Amino acid sequence: MSKNWPTVKLGDVLTPAARDEVVDASKEYRLLGIRLDGQGPFLRETLMGTQTSATKLFRVGEGDFIYSRLFACRGAFGVINKELDGCYVSGEFPTFIPVKDKVDVEFLKYWFRLPSVIATVDKDCSGSTPLTRNRFKENFFLALKIPLPPLVEQRRTVARIEVLAAKINEARTLRHQAAEEAEALVSARSADLLRESLGKGTVPLESIAILKRGKFSHRPRNEPRFFGGTHPWIQIGEIDSAEKFIRRWTETLNDDGLAISKKFPKGTVLISIAATIGAVGILDFDCCVPDSIVGVTPRNGTDSEFLYHFLRYLREHLEEIAPQSAQKNINLQILSPLPVPKLPLPEQRRIVAELDALQASVDALKRLQTETAAELDALLPSILDKAFKGEL
Repeated sequence: MSKNWPTVKLGDVLTPAARDEVVDASKEYRLLGIRLDGQGPFLRETLMGTQTSATKLFRVGEGDFIYSRLFACRGAFGVINKELDGCYVSGEFPTFIPVKDKVDVEFLKYWFRLPSVIATVDKDCSGSTPLTRNRFKENFFLALKIPLPPLVEQRRTVARIEVLAAKINEARTLRHQAAEEAEALVSARSADLLRESLGKGTVPLESIAILKRGKFSHRPRNEPRFFGGTHPWIQIGEIDSAEKFIRRWTETLNDDGLAISKKFPKGTVLISIAATIGAVGILDFDCCVPDSIVGVTPRNGTDSEFLYHFLRYLREHLEEIAPQSAQKNINLQILSPLPVPKLPLPEQRRIVAELDALQASVDALKRLQTETAAELDALLPSILDKAFKGEL
């Protein structure tokens, strides 16, 4: 901390607010919560007095400083803005009014985002359940010592922090937009290639691939006596979360489970036909699947990866043609006659190579962004550290 700034206790610059009110059954109350990691208060819900078990609530005002006793150790501090003026909190949210001309509550808000300050708060918490139930009591809060320059310097520091924080947020936004635009380019190019392919002639899907529905005849599907063996078993979630190849499973069937299910070999293209419709992936291991999934095994002359890309392209179309019932679903009668491009194997593989190359570029961009995200996340703590040393 800056050696040139005097250190004061929070109790010298903040006064506990006293706006408690007995709950009126006929009155509407806007109730607040506080986000973690310094993200501040928010409107959680609006209730009538009859809908709360509290007998007393506490009104907050614009410019108040507030924190959560329960989650202070996780950065639940903030300032009441104009939109939240007049809202209410329970007694678990101590609220304070700044002493005039002594402290800028925005300066205080950023101080409570310093890792070193939160570490001190965490040390002063007490409770029976770590992290979620540890309460930070007011006496510890008011005893905290903060390096406090003159008000004009506090406001200059806040303004500088906010300018730099805005630039960090702008960089995050640009990164996100770049990733979205890259994904959109891949989707657009994929659609163009496959539409062009359809224009060269089509054949029914069943003529170039064998379609078989998965199986799990027992209901409910989570019967424990069928699980815990050596046969990998997946459901739609594993397909939907995979990128292209399905390489992970979380459950296995035993031999009894295998007897009531269906196992498909590595290389089978799987497509979901119920609930989440049209999720597509290629098995990278032999695997059992339930009847909400269809296995598509390419015949000679058909590339499984080309089928993957085409079925992925059709996903939106499958959503549209699925009959409406309790939940949308499709079946083999809908899938089998779907028109698929009639292309020579080399042409299929050329399209696969182009789409894979485009996707690889997007994946490389995402990896780079993951690395730079960590750098961006480290910037604000570094800025705050300099700010409260008087070096900003």
